[in-house]
Amino acid sequence: MAFAIRGGARAALRSRRPTVAPYHALLGLLVLGLAWLTVVPIARVFIASFTSTRATFSGALTLDNYARIFSDSTTYELLGSSFVFALGSCVLGCGLGTVLAWVIERTNTPLRRMFYIVALVPLVVPGIVMTIAWIFLLSPQTGAINAALRAVIGLQTAPFNVYSLGGMIWVEGLSSSPLVFLLVSSALRLMDASLEESASMSGANPFRTFRTVTVPLMLPAVASVVLIVLVRGLEAFEVPALIGLPSRIFVFTSRIYQAIALAPADYGMATALATILALISLAGIVVYQRITRQAQRFATVTGKTFRPKRVDLGWWKYVTLTALIIYGLLIVALPLLVLVWMSLVPFTSAPSLQMLGRLTLQNYQQMIELPNVAVALRNGLIVSTATALGAVVMSGAVAWISLRSRLPGRRALEALAFVPIAVPGTVLGAALLALYVGLPVPVYGTLAVLFLAYMSRFLPYGMRIASNSLIQVHAELEEAAAVSGANWSARFRLILFPLLRPGLLAGAIYIFIVSFRELSSSAVLTGPNNTVMAVLILELQESGRYPQVAALSVLMVLAMGALVFILRRLGGAAVSG
Repeated sequence: MAFAIRGGARAALRSRRPTVAPYHALLGLLVLGLAWLTVVPIARVFIASFTSTRATFSGALTLDNYARIFSDSTTYELLGSSFVFALGSCVLGCGLGTVLAWVIERTNTPLRRMFYIVALVPLVVPGIVMTIAWIFLLSPQTGAINAALRAVIGLQTAPFNVYSLGGMIWVEGLSSSPLVFLLVSSALRLMDASLEESASMSGANPFRTFRTVTVPLMLPAVASVVLIVLVRGLEAFEVPALIGLPSRIFVFTSRIYQAIALAPADYGMATALATILALISLAGIVVYQRITRQAQRFATVTGKTFRPKRVDLGWWKYVTLTALIIYGLLIVALPLLVLVWMSLVPFTSAPSLQMLGRLTLQNYQQMIELPNVAVALRNGLIVSTATALGAVVMSGAVAWISLRSRLPGRRALEALAFVPIAVPGTVLGAALLALYVGLPVPVYGTLAVLFLAYMSRFLPYGMRIASNSLIQVHAELEEAAAVSGANWSARFRLILFPLLRPGLLAGAIYIFIVSFRELSSSAVLTGPNNTVMAVLILELQESGRYPQVAALSVLMVLAMGALVFILRRLGGAAVSG
């Protein structure tokens, strides 16, 4: 009887669906929109790499750009430094993040829950701000850590130099460790802990259990995280721009930026390098998808298991607590404290008792009174809000068509939405520059081009969140409403949207945050009329106004924290309402 009712509900749902024409019209609009956001820019930069000259994006077909690149010996140095930077930061970030996740999720280390929150704080702090903080800490001339070590130990020269490949790896690896921690921590929570319990009951000590049981079971998850972080290292822009460029250490992203930003621009070099980097990133994403597709072979969660017993580390728990404290100092306390100090001094100076009497708020006053700050803040809020709304609406529509409809081509639509995840921000910036700079429509140099860039860049994240939210809503709810006579708009308004609202709000908040702090594509696409906060900080840093940069960075961190708090409160109120 229940089966017959359910079958009748499905039949009623199909009979009450709109005609095929409106669905096809929506599908067609989404295909066109996604193609314009994803395929067209990538195709344009690929074509431009064969047609661009040094001064223009158009010309006759030629291989001169690639010939110039591969005949230049510095290209191979660029390849080497890019992979060493990406691999080194990946090893450091994955090592720190994985160990941190195991200590917090599986051991009895004191205060571990507090450090869970501490580890997530850097996800809100913009990457450019964290990079600037480490420049203030490890600069060989005025770095706070170097100055302290010289004073305490009596060293004549600075023991650390952030303006080196090792310094770049340290800053990028440390900055990526919170993401690794978040992903590995989630995987540890889902893993069946009974296998670790069995190893412990068989006499294995905690470290042997970790090495022989936990690590092999976590291998697929860790491997996928490694690939994500490795690709992110190749795509990273903040560290190569702020640390690599002054020390003449180039990677792909900084070289693409330099080819476009410096006068005279070399568009041919920029588009060819962008194409090469896009192909490398795409290869990494393909490998990642193959690994995650085979991850079911390592599944251990077959039902609801018992709560895992904490590993008793004995007196070693104080060692792990000390390690957590050191990590908290490195990832949060020291960077933020040195930013605050540098923002209060009249000129660049390491912390000292002599400078306490010269602390001032003048840098904050200058930044607040600087007209560009208000313009950049307004532009960032407008573009980030529009991107969050646009990405959530488009990703929600794509997810619904892909998961709920039977229209031909729906899987291709979903694939189109994920294409930009393999495209680095600098590549996307170069692509949009090549696409819009010659159009009669005034798009380049406006907020519209930033909106298009952010939509392309962050649409895959919105798509992932919308799909995961929609999967959790069973289709029987819509079928029951269809039996009751509700049309599609009523079902969406009364059933789907209220159930999807928490996930969509979370996706909108996340996309707003990453859009507001985005630098890699913004640095290529901004001008006097559409600058944003991250680009303004970069320009001040390049001009050597370090105390003002610190003040603006502190203001940006405070603004980000306030925005996250407000959005979470608004989201909670909307969900509860």
